[in-house]
Amino acid sequence: MGTAEVDTEVPRTPRLIVLHALAAGIDFERYFRWRRAREGDPFFVRFPGFGSGLFTGTAAGARAVFRAPVDALEPPRPNPIEPLVGTASLILAAGERHRRDRALLAPAFHGARIRAYGEIIRDSVLQEIAGDTGRAWRPGVRIDSQAAARAITLRVILAAVFGVDSNERRAEYTRAVSEFLTAFSGPLMLVPLLRHGLFGQAPWDRFVAARERLDRLIRDDIAHRRTANGSLATDILGMLLSTHYDDGTAITDDDLCEQLRTLLVAGHETTATTLVWALFHLHREPATLERLRAELRAAGPEVGPVELARLPYLDAVCQEALRLHPAVPIVVRRLTAPYTLRGVDLAAGDTMGVAVPLLHSDPQVWPDAQRFQPERFLDRKYSPFEFAPFGGGHRRCVGASLADYELRIALATIVNRVRLRLAPRYANGRAPMSVPHNIATGPHRPIPFVVESDLHHEGVW
Repeated sequence: MGTAEVDTEVPRTPRLIVLHALAAGIDFERYFRWRRAREGDPFFVRFPGFGSGLFTGTAAGARAVFRAPVDALEPPRPNPIEPLVGTASLILAAGERHRRDRALLAPAFHGARIRAYGEIIRDSVLQEIAGDTGRAWRPGVRIDSQAAARAITLRVILAAVFGVDSNERRAEYTRAVSEFLTAFSGPLMLVPLLRHGLFGQAPWDRFVAARERLDRLIRDDIAHRRTANGSLATDILGMLLSTHYDDGTAITDDDLCEQLRTLLVAGHETTATTLVWALFHLHREPATLERLRAELRAAGPEVGPVELARLPYLDAVCQEALRLHPAVPIVVRRLTAPYTLRGVDLAAGDTMGVAVPLLHSDPQVWPDAQRFQPERFLDRKYSPFEFAPFGGGHRRCVGASLADYELRIALATIVNRVRLRLAPRYANGRAPMSVPHNIATGPHRPIPFVVESDLHHEGVW
């Protein structure tokens, strides 16, 4: 049906796939770099239970994948994250179903609605600093940045999606989400054969039980809203209950539950991980951190979240964190018709994808690509085929605008309120490896900070 050609030899499909899967699980990015160094671009990757896929890490390859005919593409099945998000999730929908569901969900992430969440984001950070979910961030206190970032972003998504504002209900959701994500281990994600029960004792049994507990909370909220005598809140759940498909039908409770579960999982884990990486790099680069603080001071104490999110250096810092550490490192498409990707003929049923860490370190586009250098985003604009932290084409992440907005406000609030110090092992050494974890990849071990001082007297707010 389509082509995206380049002169190249047909790459080899890897054998010994269990060893390849182990190598990818230990160090995902290094594995992809090794495959490209060995085979060139594009290259095949194969995992147990999922078959092989042809991957590219160049702008030309990304253009070919993102611009492939819409009706020739669908999500791959089986899918590693299907147990997390469900078959009705927008992430896994295809064809007309994807178009209808995206049209239903997209208005929840349009400009004015996103801007209304600015105060929620800022307040969520301030509540975490004040110790609402643990110890207050006082001088000398050691902070687990990943746990703190997750608490912040989960508080935001609970308020934005469900309008949760009570500590008791938030605690219920926090426990349920934490158990749900913890239960979905790496082996369950990468080896579908393990997705079977064993008298209630297998890892799969524990995961299913955790999913059911989370779904009960979601369904309770859906039922409560449906019987609210037409009084719907302005949060995302209220909006979805008041909207209809083009044919006038409404979304079912089953489908709505899976869409909301997707928003809960994808809407906080990915942003939390990026926030951790941004803090990590800023505190290894004192000059960069001071330049950001200077921009925030110059903006003045009365600047609001909307104006804050437009600050150019803050934007550049966040973009550079997303470049170095894309939370979802591969974009994958299954073909329903023949296609040629960079000289390699693929048939219907084959899978192709973009290795985003390779795309974001292409030396043709990104000089000195391993350095954290936000200034590169002040010097030029990058095309969506060079910089794609949220995927691309018709399946680009529907919540990208909220993720961008939340990251900027959360990072600025932390940087402007407290002075942190990286633990010595991280201050000058190599960055931790990024490994698959649930719906995203992130540091393979916690990145701790120590609070040095309170900068409230210098705050933007």
